[in-house]
Amino acid sequence: MTDHPLNTKGLQCPLPVLRARKMMKAIAVGDTLTVEATDPGALKDFPAFCEATGHRLRSSGEEGGVYRFVIERMA
Repeated sequence: MTDHPLNTKGLQCPLPVLRARKMMKAIAVGDTLTVEATDPGALKDFPAFCEATGHRLRSSGEEGGVYRFVIERMA
């Protein structure tokens, strides 16, 4: 399993999710994508993205105004 970082800090909705969607297509099943975002809308957007696409949200959190989401590619 490989982790792929994606920095979307400073981008506003819907750009963080759109960039994550593009990256998810490029990584292998079982790999993870770690997204860092500063848009508060990401708190709702990434769980909804995972629900809609079937990917697994392995963890999420916030530290110093940066939201971090670890998403596992499922299919």
